[in-house]
Amino acid sequence: MTYIAKKQIPFSPPDITDAEINEVIDTLKSGWITTGPKTKRLEKMLAEYVGTNKTVCLNSQTAAAELALRLLGIGEGDEVITCAYTYTATASVICHVGAKLVMLDCQTNSLEMDYDALEASITERTKAIIPIDIAGIPCNYDKIFEIVEKKKTLFNTESHTELGHRIQKSIGRIAVISDAAHALGASYKGTMVGSVADFTNYSFHAVKNFTTAEGGAITWRTLSGIDDEEIYRQIQLYSLHGQSKDALAKTKLGAWEYDIVGTYYKCNMTDVTAAIGLKQLERYPDMLKRRKEIIEKYDSALQPLGVETLRHYSDKWQSSGHLYLTRIPSINAEQRNEIIIKMAEQGVACNVHYKPLPMHTAYKELGFDVVDYPNAYSHFVNEISLPLHTCLTDEEVEYVIEKYIEILKGYIK
Repeated sequence: MTYIAKKQIPFSPPDITDAEINEVIDTLKSGWITTGPKTKRLEKMLAEYVGTNKTVCLNSQTAAAELALRLLGIGEGDEVITCAYTYTATASVICHVGAKLVMLDCQTNSLEMDYDALEASITERTKAIIPIDIAGIPCNYDKIFEIVEKKKTLFNTESHTELGHRIQKSIGRIAVISDAAHALGASYKGTMVGSVADFTNYSFHAVKNFTTAEGGAITWRTLSGIDDEEIYRQIQLYSLHGQSKDALAKTKLGAWEYDIVGTYYKCNMTDVTAAIGLKQLERYPDMLKRRKEIIEKYDSALQPLGVETLRHYSDKWQSSGHLYLTRIPSINAEQRNEIIIKMAEQGVACNVHYKPLPMHTAYKELGFDVVDYPNAYSHFVNEISLPLHTCLTDEEVEYVIEKYIEILKGYIK
Protein backbone atom coordinates (compact mmCIF):
# COMPACT_ATOMS: atom_id res chain seq x y z
CA MET A 1 0.00 0.00 0.00
CA THR A 2 1.27 3.48 -0.85
CA TYR A 3 1.12 6.19 1.78
CA ILE A 4 1.63 9.91 1.51
CA ALA A 5 5.06 10.99 2.74
CA LYS A 6 3.82 12.53 5.94
CA LYS A 7 0.41 12.33 7.57
CA GLN A 8 -0.62 14.31 10.61
CA ILE A 9 -2.09 11.87 13.10
CA PRO A 10 -2.89 13.46 16.47
CA PHE A 11 -2.63 11.41 19.65
CA SER A 12 -6.17 11.70 21.00
CA PRO A 13 -8.56 14.22 19.45
CA PRO A 14 -12.19 14.33 20.60
CA ASP A 15 -14.65 12.42 18.41
CA ILE A 16 -17.34 15.08 17.97
CA THR A 17 -20.07 14.79 15.33
CA ASP A 18 -23.00 16.92 14.24
CA ALA A 19 -25.13 15.06 16.79
CA GLU A 20 -23.15 16.54 19.68
CA ILE A 21 -22.93 19.95 18.04
CA ASN A 22 -26.69 20.12 17.45
CA GLU A 23 -27.42 19.04 21.02
CA VAL A 24 -25.19 21.84 22.32
CA ILE A 25 -26.92 24.34 20.03
CA ASP A 26 -30.28 23.15 21.34
CA THR A 27 -29.01 23.72 24.89
CA LEU A 28 -27.78 27.22 24.12
CA LYS A 29 -31.10 28.10 22.51
CA SER A 30 -33.05 26.67 25.43
CA GLY A 31 -31.83 29.38 27.77
CA TRP A 32 -30.71 26.77 30.30
CA ILE A 33 -26.94 26.36 30.13
CA THR A 34 -25.81 25.55 33.68
CA THR A 35 -26.74 22.46 35.75
CA GLY A 36 -30.28 21.58 34.71
CA PRO A 37 -32.45 19.03 32.92
CA LYS A 38 -29.77 17.71 30.56
CA THR A 39 -27.29 17.13 33.36
CA LYS A 40 -29.99 15.26 35.30
CA ARG A 41 -30.82 13.19 32.22
CA LEU A 42 -27.16 12.29 31.66
CA GLU A 43 -26.83 11.25 35.31
CA LYS A 44 -29.79 8.91 34.93
CA MET A 45 -28.52 7.43 31.66
CA LEU A 46 -25.04 6.84 33.05
CA ALA A 47 -26.42 5.11 36.15
CA GLU A 48 -28.50 2.83 33.94
CA TYR A 49 -25.48 2.15 31.72
CA VAL A 50 -23.19 1.04 34.57
CA GLY A 51 -25.88 -0.65 36.64
CA THR A 52 -26.12 1.63 39.67
CA ASN A 53 -29.05 3.51 41.16
CA LYS A 54 -27.52 6.97 41.20
CA THR A 55 -24.74 8.93 39.50
CA VAL A 56 -23.66 12.53 40.01
CA CYS A 57 -22.07 14.40 37.11
CA LEU A 58 -19.35 16.88 38.08
CA ASN A 59 -16.74 19.04 36.37
CA SER A 60 -13.93 16.43 36.58
CA GLN A 61 -12.88 13.02 37.82
CA THR A 62 -10.64 14.86 40.27
CA ALA A 63 -13.68 16.49 41.88
CA ALA A 64 -15.50 13.15 41.92
CA ALA A 65 -12.58 11.43 43.65
CA GLU A 66 -12.19 14.17 46.24
CA LEU A 67 -15.90 14.19 47.02
CA ALA A 68 -15.84 10.41 47.47
CA LEU A 69 -13.19 10.88 50.16
CA ARG A 70 -15.12 13.73 51.77
CA LEU A 71 -18.33 11.69 51.67
CA LEU A 72 -16.53 9.02 53.72
CA GLY A 73 -15.38 11.70 56.15
CA ILE A 74 -11.72 10.98 55.42
CA GLY A 75 -9.26 13.62 56.57
CA GLU A 76 -6.38 14.41 58.90
CA GLY A 77 -5.07 11.34 60.73
CA ASP A 78 -6.39 8.92 58.09
CA GLU A 79 -4.40 7.03 55.45
CA VAL A 80 -5.33 6.31 51.84
CA ILE A 81 -3.35 3.91 49.66
CA THR A 82 -2.75 4.16 45.92
CA CYS A 83 -0.11 3.35 43.30
CA ALA A 84 2.84 5.41 42.01
CA TYR A 85 2.09 4.57 38.36
CA THR A 86 -0.71 7.00 37.62
CA TYR A 87 -1.58 10.62 36.89
CA THR A 88 -1.39 13.11 39.74
CA ALA A 89 -5.17 13.41 40.17
CA THR A 90 -5.30 9.93 41.72
CA ALA A 91 -3.02 10.97 44.57
CA SER A 92 -3.53 14.73 44.88
CA VAL A 93 -7.09 14.35 46.13
CA ILE A 94 -5.77 12.43 49.14
CA CYS A 95 -3.64 15.47 49.96
CA HIS A 96 -6.60 17.80 49.37
CA VAL A 97 -8.57 16.25 52.23
CA GLY A 98 -5.58 16.24 54.58
CA ALA A 99 -5.11 12.48 54.75
CA LYS A 100 -1.74 10.73 54.54
CA LEU A 101 -0.84 9.56 51.04
CA VAL A 102 0.49 6.01 51.11
CA MET A 103 2.05 5.27 47.72
CA LEU A 104 2.90 1.76 46.54
CA ASP A 105 5.05 0.45 43.71
CA CYS A 106 3.42 -1.47 40.88
CA GLN A 107 4.10 -5.11 40.10
CA THR A 108 7.13 -6.37 38.18
CA ASN A 109 5.06 -7.52 35.21
CA SER A 110 1.96 -5.40 35.60
CA LEU A 111 0.95 -1.77 36.04
CA GLU A 112 -1.36 -2.75 38.89
CA MET A 113 -0.26 -1.99 42.44
CA ASP A 114 1.82 -4.57 44.30
CA TYR A 115 -0.87 -6.47 46.19
CA ASP A 116 1.55 -7.99 48.70
CA ALA A 117 2.71 -4.47 49.51
CA LEU A 118 -0.92 -3.38 49.73
CA GLU A 119 -1.69 -5.96 52.38
CA ALA A 120 1.46 -5.09 54.32
CA SER A 121 0.72 -1.34 54.19
CA ILE A 122 -2.72 -1.47 55.78
CA THR A 123 -2.89 -0.06 59.30
CA GLU A 124 -5.65 0.86 61.74
CA ARG A 125 -5.60 4.32 60.11
CA THR A 126 -6.21 3.06 56.56
CA LYS A 127 -9.60 4.27 55.36
CA ALA A 128 -9.54 3.73 51.60
CA ILE A 129 -7.68 2.18 48.69
CA ILE A 130 -7.70 3.83 45.28
CA PRO A 131 -6.87 1.27 42.58
CA ILE A 132 -6.42 2.46 39.00
CA ASP A 133 -7.97 0.98 35.86
CA ILE A 134 -5.09 2.09 33.64
CA ALA A 135 -5.85 2.24 29.91
CA GLY A 136 -9.41 1.16 30.70
CA ILE A 137 -8.39 -2.31 31.90
CA PRO A 138 -10.02 -3.26 35.21
CA CYS A 139 -7.54 -4.17 37.93
CA ASN A 140 -7.80 -7.31 40.06
CA TYR A 141 -10.78 -6.38 42.20
CA ASP A 142 -11.09 -9.92 43.56
CA LYS A 143 -7.63 -9.62 45.08
CA ILE A 144 -8.28 -6.14 46.46
CA PHE A 145 -11.54 -7.17 48.14
CA GLU A 146 -9.88 -10.32 49.48
CA ILE A 147 -7.23 -8.14 51.14
CA VAL A 148 -9.63 -5.59 52.67
CA GLU A 149 -11.84 -8.38 54.01
CA LYS A 150 -8.77 -10.07 55.49
CA LYS A 151 -7.82 -6.81 57.24
CA LYS A 152 -11.28 -6.02 58.64
CA THR A 153 -10.09 -6.51 62.22
CA LEU A 154 -7.86 -3.41 61.87
CA PHE A 155 -10.66 -1.22 60.52
CA ASN A 156 -12.42 1.40 62.63
CA THR A 157 -15.31 3.60 61.61
CA GLU A 158 -14.09 6.85 63.12
CA SER A 159 -14.90 9.65 60.70
CA HIS A 160 -14.75 13.41 60.44
CA THR A 161 -18.47 13.51 59.55
CA GLU A 162 -21.63 11.84 60.82
CA LEU A 163 -22.60 10.58 57.35
CA GLY A 164 -19.05 9.37 56.78
CA HIS A 165 -19.27 7.33 59.99
CA ARG A 166 -22.52 5.73 58.86
CA ILE A 167 -21.11 4.96 55.41
CA GLN A 168 -17.95 3.44 56.84
CA LYS A 169 -20.01 1.42 59.32
CA SER A 170 -22.21 0.16 56.49
CA ILE A 171 -19.20 -0.88 54.38
CA GLY A 172 -17.57 -2.41 57.46
CA ARG A 173 -14.04 -2.40 56.04
CA ILE A 174 -11.60 -0.23 54.10
CA ALA A 175 -13.43 1.44 51.21
CA VAL A 176 -12.44 0.65 47.64
CA ILE A 177 -12.65 3.81 45.51
CA SER A 178 -11.95 3.04 41.87
CA ASP A 179 -10.03 5.53 39.74
CA ALA A 180 -11.91 4.60 36.59
CA ALA A 181 -10.94 7.77 34.74
CA HIS A 182 -10.17 5.60 31.71
CA ALA A 183 -12.73 2.86 32.23
CA LEU A 184 -16.29 3.92 31.37
CA GLY A 185 -17.69 0.96 29.46
CA ALA A 186 -15.22 -1.57 30.84
CA SER A 187 -16.43 -4.67 32.70
CA TYR A 188 -15.01 -7.08 35.25
CA LYS A 189 -16.29 -10.69 35.37
CA GLY A 190 -19.45 -9.60 33.58
CA THR A 191 -20.13 -6.60 35.85
CA MET A 192 -19.76 -3.08 34.56
CA VAL A 193 -17.04 -0.97 36.13
CA GLY A 194 -19.12 1.33 38.30
CA SER A 195 -20.87 -1.58 40.00
CA VAL A 196 -17.68 -3.30 41.20
CA ALA A 197 -15.95 -0.94 43.65
CA ASP A 198 -17.69 0.81 46.53
CA PHE A 199 -17.29 4.14 44.75
CA THR A 200 -16.24 4.68 41.14
CA ASN A 201 -15.05 7.92 39.54
CA TYR A 202 -14.93 8.63 35.80
CA SER A 203 -13.26 11.29 33.69
CA PHE A 204 -14.96 12.88 30.67
CA HIS A 205 -12.01 15.11 29.76
CA ALA A 206 -11.46 15.96 26.09
CA VAL A 207 -8.93 13.14 25.55
CA LYS A 208 -11.14 10.42 27.05
CA ASN A 209 -13.18 7.84 25.10
CA PHE A 210 -16.37 9.51 26.25
CA THR A 211 -16.11 13.27 26.58
CA THR A 212 -18.09 16.25 27.78
CA ALA A 213 -15.10 18.54 27.03
CA GLU A 214 -14.42 18.82 30.76
CA GLY A 215 -16.32 16.65 33.16
CA GLY A 216 -16.54 13.57 35.30
CA ALA A 217 -18.92 11.54 37.40
CA ILE A 218 -19.17 9.58 40.63
CA THR A 219 -21.30 6.50 41.18
CA TRP A 220 -21.54 3.93 43.97
CA ARG A 221 -22.94 0.60 45.01
CA THR A 222 -26.03 0.81 47.20
CA LEU A 223 -25.09 0.60 50.87
CA SER A 224 -27.12 -1.26 53.46
CA GLY A 225 -29.02 1.11 55.73
CA ILE A 226 -28.23 4.24 53.71
CA ASP A 227 -30.56 5.74 51.12
CA ASP A 228 -28.91 6.41 47.75
CA GLU A 229 -30.85 9.68 47.67
CA GLU A 230 -29.07 10.83 50.84
CA ILE A 231 -25.66 10.22 49.27
CA TYR A 232 -26.78 11.90 46.06
CA ARG A 233 -27.99 14.95 47.95
CA GLN A 234 -24.79 15.25 49.97
CA ILE A 235 -22.65 15.16 46.83
CA GLN A 236 -24.91 17.82 45.32
CA LEU A 237 -24.35 19.98 48.40
CA TYR A 238 -20.59 19.47 48.19
CA SER A 239 -20.58 20.43 44.51
CA LEU A 240 -22.71 23.60 44.81
CA HIS A 241 -21.37 25.61 47.77
CA GLY A 242 -23.53 23.71 50.26
CA GLN A 243 -26.60 25.44 48.82
CA SER A 244 -29.80 23.65 49.77
CA LYS A 245 -31.38 24.21 46.34
CA ASP A 246 -29.75 24.05 42.94
CA ALA A 247 -30.62 26.57 40.23
CA LEU A 248 -33.17 24.25 38.66
CA ALA A 249 -35.09 23.84 41.93
CA LYS A 250 -35.05 27.61 42.49
CA THR A 251 -36.88 28.24 39.20
CA LYS A 252 -40.13 26.90 40.63
CA LEU A 253 -42.64 29.62 41.43
CA GLY A 254 -41.86 31.31 44.73
CA ALA A 255 -38.94 28.96 45.39
CA TRP A 256 -36.14 31.50 45.65
CA GLU A 257 -35.43 30.77 49.32
CA TYR A 258 -32.39 28.63 50.09
CA ASP A 259 -29.92 27.87 52.85
CA ILE A 260 -26.14 27.30 52.91
CA VAL A 261 -25.62 24.18 55.01
CA GLY A 262 -21.83 23.94 54.68
CA THR A 263 -18.87 25.94 53.41
CA TYR A 264 -18.34 23.56 50.52
CA TYR A 265 -17.10 23.63 46.91
CA LYS A 266 -18.05 24.45 43.32
CA CYS A 267 -17.59 21.61 40.85
CA ASN A 268 -20.93 20.95 39.16
CA MET A 269 -21.42 19.94 35.53
CA THR A 270 -23.31 22.27 33.18
CA ASP A 271 -26.03 21.44 30.69
CA VAL A 272 -23.79 22.66 27.85
CA THR A 273 -21.25 19.98 28.61
CA ALA A 274 -23.89 17.39 29.52
CA ALA A 275 -25.40 17.91 26.06
CA ILE A 276 -22.19 16.57 24.51
CA GLY A 277 -22.33 13.57 26.83
CA LEU A 278 -25.92 12.71 25.96
CA LYS A 279 -25.02 12.16 22.32
CA GLN A 280 -21.66 10.57 23.13
CA LEU A 281 -23.47 7.95 25.21
CA GLU A 282 -25.81 7.12 22.32
CA ARG A 283 -22.77 6.50 20.10
CA TYR A 284 -20.61 4.86 22.76
CA PRO A 285 -21.19 1.14 22.01
CA ASP A 286 -19.99 1.65 18.44
CA MET A 287 -17.07 3.76 19.63
CA LEU A 288 -15.95 0.98 21.99
CA LYS A 289 -16.26 -1.55 19.17
CA ARG A 290 -14.03 0.59 16.94
CA ARG A 291 -11.39 0.90 19.66
CA LYS A 292 -11.31 -2.87 19.97
CA GLU A 293 -10.79 -3.22 16.21
CA ILE A 294 -7.80 -0.85 16.34
CA ILE A 295 -6.28 -2.60 19.35
CA GLU A 296 -6.54 -5.94 17.57
CA LYS A 297 -4.76 -4.51 14.51
CA TYR A 298 -1.96 -3.13 16.69
CA ASP A 299 -1.62 -6.39 18.64
CA SER A 300 -1.43 -8.52 15.51
CA ALA A 301 1.34 -6.39 14.03
CA LEU A 302 3.44 -5.60 17.11
CA GLN A 303 3.30 -8.58 19.44
CA PRO A 304 5.15 -10.91 17.04
CA LEU A 305 8.07 -8.42 17.11
CA GLY A 306 8.44 -8.74 20.87
CA VAL A 307 6.80 -5.41 21.66
CA GLU A 308 5.08 -5.74 25.03
CA THR A 309 1.46 -4.58 25.16
CA LEU A 310 -1.36 -4.67 27.69
CA ARG A 311 -4.05 -7.33 27.45
CA HIS A 312 -7.28 -5.45 26.94
CA TYR A 313 -9.71 -8.34 26.55
CA SER A 314 -10.01 -11.70 28.29
CA ASP A 315 -12.61 -14.05 29.76
CA LYS A 316 -12.32 -12.10 33.03
CA TRP A 317 -12.42 -8.49 31.84
CA GLN A 318 -13.34 -6.29 28.92
CA SER A 319 -11.42 -3.02 28.56
CA SER A 320 -12.76 0.32 27.42
CA GLY A 321 -9.69 0.46 25.14
CA HIS A 322 -8.66 3.91 26.28
CA LEU A 323 -4.89 3.77 25.73
CA TYR A 324 -2.52 1.61 23.74
CA LEU A 325 0.64 1.31 25.84
CA THR A 326 3.69 -0.42 24.41
CA ARG A 327 7.03 -1.31 25.97
CA ILE A 328 10.15 -1.77 23.88
CA PRO A 329 12.53 -4.32 25.45
CA SER A 330 16.06 -3.23 26.30
CA ILE A 331 15.79 0.46 25.40
CA ASN A 332 16.50 3.29 27.82
CA ALA A 333 14.66 6.58 28.37
CA GLU A 334 16.85 8.47 25.91
CA GLN A 335 16.19 5.93 23.16
CA ARG A 336 12.48 5.99 23.98
CA ASN A 337 12.46 9.75 23.46
CA GLU A 338 14.34 9.35 20.16
CA ILE A 339 11.63 6.97 18.91
CA ILE A 340 8.88 9.41 19.87
CA ILE A 341 10.66 12.21 17.99
CA LYS A 342 11.13 10.00 14.92
CA MET A 343 7.44 9.10 14.97
CA ALA A 344 6.58 12.81 15.22
CA GLU A 345 8.76 13.47 12.17
CA GLN A 346 6.53 11.01 10.32
CA GLY A 347 3.48 12.93 11.49
CA VAL A 348 2.45 10.51 14.25
CA ALA A 349 1.96 11.92 17.74
CA CYS A 350 2.87 9.51 20.55
CA ASN A 351 2.83 9.92 24.31
CA VAL A 352 4.08 8.35 27.54
CA HIS A 353 1.81 6.91 30.28
CA TYR A 354 2.92 7.56 32.95
CA LYS A 355 5.83 9.34 34.50
CA PRO A 356 5.72 7.86 38.02
CA LEU A 357 4.51 10.31 40.66
CA PRO A 358 7.74 10.21 42.74
CA MET A 359 9.58 11.74 39.76
CA HIS A 360 7.52 14.93 39.97
CA THR A 361 8.56 17.89 42.10
CA ALA A 362 5.35 17.99 44.14
CA TYR A 363 5.77 14.41 45.32
CA LYS A 364 9.50 14.73 45.85
CA GLU A 365 8.70 17.58 48.22
CA LEU A 366 6.33 15.25 50.07
CA GLY A 367 9.26 12.91 50.65
CA PHE A 368 8.75 10.35 47.90
CA ASP A 369 11.78 9.06 45.94
CA VAL A 370 11.53 7.08 42.72
CA VAL A 371 14.35 4.77 43.85
CA ASP A 372 11.79 3.26 46.19
CA TYR A 373 9.57 2.44 43.19
CA PRO A 374 11.84 0.39 40.90
CA ASN A 375 9.03 -1.41 39.09
CA ALA A 376 7.21 1.82 38.25
CA TYR A 377 10.43 3.33 36.93
CA SER A 378 11.21 0.19 34.90
CA HIS A 379 7.78 0.32 33.25
CA PHE A 380 8.19 4.02 32.51
CA VAL A 381 11.62 4.18 30.85
CA ASN A 382 10.70 2.15 27.75
CA GLU A 383 6.97 2.93 27.45
CA ILE A 384 5.45 4.55 24.35
CA SER A 385 1.71 5.08 23.82
CA LEU A 386 0.43 4.99 20.25
CA PRO A 387 -2.58 6.94 18.96
CA LEU A 388 -5.81 5.15 19.82
CA HIS A 389 -9.05 6.95 19.07
CA THR A 390 -12.19 6.61 16.99
CA CYS A 391 -11.23 9.30 14.51
CA LEU A 392 -8.51 7.00 13.11
CA THR A 393 -9.17 5.47 9.70
CA ASP A 394 -7.94 1.98 8.78
CA GLU A 395 -5.39 3.60 6.49
CA GLU A 396 -4.07 5.74 9.33
CA VAL A 397 -3.82 2.74 11.64
CA GLU A 398 -1.77 0.91 9.01
CA TYR A 399 0.41 3.98 8.58
CA VAL A 400 1.11 4.15 12.33
CA ILE A 401 1.99 0.45 12.36
CA GLU A 402 4.23 0.73 9.31
CA LYS A 403 6.18 3.70 10.65
CA TYR A 404 6.48 2.27 14.15
CA ILE A 405 7.84 -1.05 12.90
CA GLU A 406 10.18 0.75 10.52
CA ILE A 407 11.60 2.92 13.32
CA LEU A 408 11.77 0.10 15.88
CA LYS A 409 14.02 -1.98 13.61
CA GLY A 410 16.91 0.14 14.82
CA TYR A 411 16.12 -0.57 18.48
CA ILE A 412 14.75 -4.12 18.79
CA LYS A 413 17.49 -6.75 18.81
